[in-house]
Amino acid sequence: MKVLMMLTSHDELGDTGRKTGFRRKELSAPYYKFREAGAQITLASPKSGRPPLESKSNESANQINDTHRFEADEAAMAALSQTKRLADIQEADFDTVFYPGGNGPLWDLAEDATSIALIKASLTARKPVAPVWHAPGVRRRVKNRDGRPLVEGKRVTGFANTNVEAVGLTAIVPFLVEDELKTKGAIYSRGPDWSSYVVEDGLLITGQNAGSSLASVRALTTAGSVDK
Repeated sequence: MKVLMMLTSHDELGDTGRKTGFRRKELSAPYYKFREAGAQITLASPKSGRPPLESKSNESANQINDTHRFEADEAAMAALSQTKRLADIQEADFDTVFYPGGNGPLWDLAEDATSIALIKASLTARKPVAPVWHAPGVRRRVKNRDGRPLVEGKRVTGFANTNVEAVGLTAIVPFLVEDELKTKGAIYSRGPDWSSYVVEDGLLITGQNAGSSLASVRALTTAGSVDK
């Protein structure tokens, strides 16, 4: 099983002057879950190299065993420091794509033509794709062969409006994931705030929030061509 984990390269939290990026917990927990499943993991980002780390990752509440394990893992840290450039990624080289959360993807990956093409090509090749937390927003520009939104009529979830409000980002993020998915015609559902909640609709897998990462990995490892 060859897994591509796609990280953001965006580090500015709107015009607040604060930094954003990926969140360490969102990477490390799924990373080791994939490793336990015997996967070969490649880390990539739009700009390549070391992706920006969201400052909240360093707060004690966001530290778990897997974050400490990752920091002490020389091979994992080397891969993080040398992420592959998204433009050089080929869909044929991977069995599945996983998009960790964090705020950054709303600015870069949601608008990145290569990421959009990668999602479409993966699904066309019958390979599952799973974005978590804010990352379900990366599908906002993806279209079906008939030009309709990919998520139209599909069951999905993603970071809920109440979650965004709770962390004070409603007026800061470029769009609200829940609203955007609904606008695109998706059948959006959600679980209680901050609880693990994952929705599967064929090869489309989405996780509502940070706590949904591991359940999303489990869904990926039993979906589509990943089993082959």
